[in-house]
Amino acid sequence: MISTRPHDEVGARRDKQAVHRALPTRVVPKPVAQSEVKDPREYQLGQIRRRYSPRESKVDGDTSLVFKLVPSDPDFPFELEFLECDLRVPRDYPNKQPKLLVKNKDIPRGFAINIERGWDKLRADRPNATLLATANALDKKLETLLSEQKTETVKLTIFKDTRHEEAKSTTGGPVQPPPQPAKPAPEPRRYVSETAYTREQVAEAKARRAQEIRQLEARMSRVGLFQKSSDGIIYTLPLEVKRRDALPAGLQGVKSCQLIIPLLYPLQSLRVILNDVESSDAEGVEELFTEKAAEQRQMSLMSHLNYLASSLHILAKQAATRANKSVTHEVLPPSEDSADVQAKGAEHIAQAQEKGHVHVIPRPRPPEWQDDHDDGTDDSEEDYSEDTGDEGGADLSQGRQAQEPTTTTGPVIERGIAVMFPSLEMHGLELLQLSSMDINIKCSRCKTVNEITGLKNGAEKQATCKKCAAPFGLQFRPEFMHEHSHRAGFLEVAGCTVADLLPSTFIPTCSSCSTAAQGRTAVRGDKVTNVCRSCHQKFSFALGPEVKFLPYAPGTSVHLPTGPARKQTDKLGLHAGSPLPENGACAHYRKSYRWFRFGCCGRVHPCDKCHDAAEGHANEWAPRMICGFCSREQRYNPESCSFCGRSVIGRKGSGYWEGGKGTRDKTLMRKGDKRKYKRVGGGEQRKDKKKD
Repeated sequence: MISTRPHDEVGARRDKQAVHRALPTRVVPKPVAQSEVKDPREYQLGQIRRRYSPRESKVDGDTSLVFKLVPSDPDFPFELEFLECDLRVPRDYPNKQPKLLVKNKDIPRGFAINIERGWDKLRADRPNATLLATANALDKKLETLLSEQKTETVKLTIFKDTRHEEAKSTTGGPVQPPPQPAKPAPEPRRYVSETAYTREQVAEAKARRAQEIRQLEARMSRVGLFQKSSDGIIYTLPLEVKRRDALPAGLQGVKSCQLIIPLLYPLQSLRVILNDVESSDAEGVEELFTEKAAEQRQMSLMSHLNYLASSLHILAKQAATRANKSVTHEVLPPSEDSADVQAKGAEHIAQAQEKGHVHVIPRPRPPEWQDDHDDGTDDSEEDYSEDTGDEGGADLSQGRQAQEPTTTTGPVIERGIAVMFPSLEMHGLELLQLSSMDINIKCSRCKTVNEITGLKNGAEKQATCKKCAAPFGLQFRPEFMHEHSHRAGFLEVAGCTVADLLPSTFIPTCSSCSTAAQGRTAVRGDKVTNVCRSCHQKFSFALGPEVKFLPYAPGTSVHLPTGPARKQTDKLGLHAGSPLPENGACAHYRKSYRWFRFGCCGRVHPCDKCHDAAEGHANEWAPRMICGFCSREQRYNPESCSFCGRSVIGRKGSGYWEGGKGTRDKTLMRKGDKRKYKRVGGGEQRKDKKKD
């Protein structure tokens, strides 16, 4: 009998597919978050806050968000580091459209108007788009807006006086114009001749300039942020300010400067331009530096740069004093000396505040030195304790003040090692943050790989190498990753180098509802897929097969734990395997066959009384000892040597065999022990008697 069941199943499957094709397709709308429906204004403002971390304020009832829009195009043709935007969101938004104001002072007003009009056009074309979507659209259209013709901001209008023509038409006769006073003759312009230099002066200046530039490039060319213009006049150099906390708020963000070296330097004045600061705050400092450089022409370029880094806070105070004089028109004596005195006083106070308290932790004394001994008899060996104690007490404790983790609300400081994911893929996500990082580091001293876990935002972590106990410190500053940036943050290390990234925790943010999900553990090469708990949209991200650690600007804020300095030990000239003089015994303890290295001074003495007689301080417990039979230095052991196994206290083996637990040296056995003379002589005679 032939079964027809498979044919029936195939037919049913085909009928089901035909019915499915006949059904009309239904387009499912994109889900909208509940928070967006309830309050769209606050929802979109929250998107801008999470993406750009703006400075928020209230202006005439509107919300002002000032943030920096960095062009995402890697081939952006204009020299624009960022676009400083002031977004004004009305109170009744979205019924009333927001406005954008460009705050960059280095952009001409005509091009700024083009950008502002471009924002208005984007809002008019897509009035229902979110503020974040409009900002992304402005980022993509920024090159086109800056390429347009500059908008004219000043319009010249010529007015012609036609009053005499009107009078002529009404009276019918010519009207004489009123007499005008004679204009005074302009004074002739005086010619100011430039300073003329001889050929010898020009040649000497060029030779000195070339020599100092070679010195500058040799020292600074390998440092980050170093740049040189094509004509060799402008040098961009990193600036490590010594007293950054003493600077005004407008100058604390300075990271580098542009050093302008004229072709006839030092005959022509040296100038400087501070980067990453407001021009209004830096102009006075730049003018003062130019005056100082003109007065000290004998200083080299490196000397000028070092002076600027070390005295920038003093120049800022002098510039503020000069600005106050120009405003109030007061004639005051120069305050240069008083500024120096105030700066030194502030520095002295800051150094006094930075000093911590020193706590002295007492060490326990060895158990064998708890009781005093008046004479050096043979019974001194019984004063030693057989308690082994804890060898960990020999180690010096290291303490440091705990540091609270700090959270950063502004832009991340670009310093240290950048953590990059070149092959990062995100689907359904607008932001991704590395919240907790686990890495493998390599010790700078012994090159041993150590594992560090739980590096979080701003929290400095310190540990020691598992092999050589060398200290190292780490600090991680995360930043958001999105479609235009695959940089996870910056890592600062001290005493080690980064080897590899271990499975770490990432926090994804949904692109539909801007809700941050719980942390997800991700591994390189694997793909993480999940669903948003707010809008139920599916998202996924993959880190890719590789991660890059790219060094950025030098310098670090991570400090290594500082313990007590290691004391220098004296060289005794001992040889391993040879015994100490009198096997290490002294006049106080005749059966103590070892020397001690005391922890208080690091010197070697046979006992505590010998130490007190030779040194001028009280003795402390000795963590190490030297065997009197083999001269090998080792950790303190109360009974025997760890290398040769001989007893160092003279108690083990009381002169008897004791079943093998006592002494086995027949020269040390007592006469009453039968083992002392066993098998000594007469052995061959006994064998002959047994044979007979």
